[in-house]
Amino acid sequence: MARTFSLLLKLVSALVLLTVLGIWLTYWLAARSLPDYNADYEVPGISAPVEIARDNANVPHIFGTTDADVYYGLGFAHAQDRLFQMMLLRRTAQGKLSEMFGERTFKTDELMRRLGIYEAAQASARVQSPEAMAALEAYARGVNAWIAEVNEGARGRGAPEFFLFPSEIAYWQPADSIAILKLVAFQLSDQIPNEVLRAQASLLLPQERLRDLMPDAPGTGTALLPSYAALFPEATPGKQPSGIEYAMSPFPKPGLAGASNVWAAAPGRSTTGSTLLANDPHLGFSAPGAWYLARLELSSGGVIGASVPGIPAIVSGRREDFGWGITAAYVDDADLYIEKLNPENASEVLTPDGFKPMRTRPSIVQIKDAAPVTLTLQWTENGPVLPATAFDVDTITPPGHVVSAAWTALVSDDRSMSAVVALNHAHTLTEAMQAARDFAAPALNLVIADPDRVQMKVIGRAPLRDAAHQSQGRIPSPGWIETNRWQGWRDFDDLPLFTGGETGIVGNTNNKTVEAPFPEHLSYHWGDTQRVQRWTRLMQSREVHTRDSFIEVQNDIVSPAARTLLPLVGADLWFTGEAAPEGTPERQRQRALELLAEWNGEMSEHLPEPLIYYAWMRALQDRLIRDDIGPLARSFTHVDPLFIERVYRDIDGASAWCDVIQSAPVETCTDIARQSLDDALLWIGEHYSTNLESLRWGDAHMAHHDHPVLGNVPFLKWVVNIRQSTSGGDNTLMRGVTSGDPADPFANVHGAAYRGVYDFADPDSSVFITATGQSGHPLSRHYDDLGELWRRGEYVPMSLDPELARAAGVGITHLVPEE
Repeated sequence: MARTFSLLLKLVSALVLLTVLGIWLTYWLAARSLPDYNADYEVPGISAPVEIARDNANVPHIFGTTDADVYYGLGFAHAQDRLFQMMLLRRTAQGKLSEMFGERTFKTDELMRRLGIYEAAQASARVQSPEAMAALEAYARGVNAWIAEVNEGARGRGAPEFFLFPSEIAYWQPADSIAILKLVAFQLSDQIPNEVLRAQASLLLPQERLRDLMPDAPGTGTALLPSYAALFPEATPGKQPSGIEYAMSPFPKPGLAGASNVWAAAPGRSTTGSTLLANDPHLGFSAPGAWYLARLELSSGGVIGASVPGIPAIVSGRREDFGWGITAAYVDDADLYIEKLNPENASEVLTPDGFKPMRTRPSIVQIKDAAPVTLTLQWTENGPVLPATAFDVDTITPPGHVVSAAWTALVSDDRSMSAVVALNHAHTLTEAMQAARDFAAPALNLVIADPDRVQMKVIGRAPLRDAAHQSQGRIPSPGWIETNRWQGWRDFDDLPLFTGGETGIVGNTNNKTVEAPFPEHLSYHWGDTQRVQRWTRLMQSREVHTRDSFIEVQNDIVSPAARTLLPLVGADLWFTGEAAPEGTPERQRQRALELLAEWNGEMSEHLPEPLIYYAWMRALQDRLIRDDIGPLARSFTHVDPLFIERVYRDIDGASAWCDVIQSAPVETCTDIARQSLDDALLWIGEHYSTNLESLRWGDAHMAHHDHPVLGNVPFLKWVVNIRQSTSGGDNTLMRGVTSGDPADPFANVHGAAYRGVYDFADPDSSVFITATGQSGHPLSRHYDDLGELWRRGEYVPMSLDPELARAAGVGITHLVPEE
């Protein structure tokens, strides 16, 4: 017995020792890829020494003799901190994810190949300005210098993720950066999913009810359009999507497209006598985040702000005397076309001139641990043919047809990168406007400020549509009819321009910018109808603003939707009903209503009311629509305040939604409000607590910054994912969009991953922040060190003072020319 115990003890001890050694070895190998920020490197491709001084927030301040050397330094810094992220973005654009991840990403690769994103980027590289090409080439040399250092210096393969996947890293090319900018364009637009969803709903609902469910932003109404069934009688109503997964797809789900807030005040509206500008672009959360803070000391002066790893420029930021910010403009920049196949030859589609062959090209997708797949890519005159299941187009495609897409981001003469690089050199509004002329995609609202003036301009290509377009771009249309096709581009000078003068404020929250009839309009589908109400009120509540008042507005958490909807929906429920004993559903309902009656709509993480409100509205919307549209209700994952408001104000008979079609009684809107509140409270009790006063919105509204690859791997997910209790919601200025996923519906998955406020009376008092940290390495202390500041609405200094950057910084990297 003693001998057996001794053997077992030795065996357990050996296993423990091996485990400890394994963990230590794994940590040691992973830590080898942590960059040394105080190192000196001899590198090829620079004309003189380059200095990368990282301040105490790990923001690199890059100094060089020439602009090319500075861009080289940015590429080197990006690669040091975000190499795996950059390689993943490039593989996504190229349609090469399956080489690393196997069959689960094949459908995403197929979609990217069929869209031809990377080929469009390669073609666009040939039309960039000489200045932009110089920046792209120098940046690529900087990235490649770090890749060479990783390979030659045994630096842990450059990132710990490369130990788990094929470690071969192709050298960076200028087209790679352009492709990443195109990925950003796709992340900011949900026009195509919106067209599909509208077509699906159109097959199930009469036009007046479709206007309720997918309402236009307030303003002049739209003329009655033909239903999708009228355009394509053979389309099948209620057809279910295939459910095929597009793993790691860059395209946003409905309700999760790009958004942002940006505004600027002219000197007359500022206490400082100069201008102020605030910007917080919204993207899906991830770890590492989408943004990377940096400062470039260019020949035209210093520029500092938010960059995107892979792109050689500051995308939103400032210099000493000029600044700019961006929001998604929601221009209708994409259309789907139903293409009729030739019954006698499936390689031909109908055109205005009869059947013509599609352009085709083979493409081989290499798949890890599986045989390669050869695709036959197809293009019609309107654009690339989509996979049958992409964006659920299979649910609306009639037999004998395919679907093609026209999208501004797919043009081959896209000079958006030239515009971004030129904007980094601008000092005046005139220079910025000239730079913006080259911008194609994504369409943006560009707010610019110098010390004396502010302006907002819609930039990017806006398609010209014929007045006789059958669907006005709102639903897919027949691709063989000439009037449905794009007729060119709107002239840059015709796109909206807003000037603040000396006393004005310009800004945008993705709200409707112009009211114009088709085809002079910009879009029917906008990103906001709620935040703009709160923003307008806060801007007008003060005669003059300060940097701190702009910071307060950026972090405002009052929901105008809650303030509007609760009095409407609960109008006949407040303080009604008989007294009910504790523990009964009636008493729980009364307590919930008492809490909501005293609430001011503030979506604080510490309060219970936001959770009760959101759960109620979510249950209410589901009850209103599920019996009318069936399984399609699963696609409406986010509460639409305009829809609920239409129903409870009975606009154009919208209260008809309250009656359950499949039941004999006639339900009133009060009945549905009461039943949905009971549903919500039951759900809250099952998932959180029946003690309503103890609820915390922040427990349900945790920000999910997940690693795109390792985020679901057991154990590792606790290392690589970042979680933060957050305030705000779908409709607050401090926006935190809920996931809508039934498993965790109120998780915060999309919001302002970058915030910046720029004061041109005292430029170095400007501030900025990102949602996670500068490093993409999970073992770095800079992986998430900015996240707690961001969560609390705090910032770090945004100074162009080089001595301040060097003082008490993280380190100074010196690059010297190779001998």
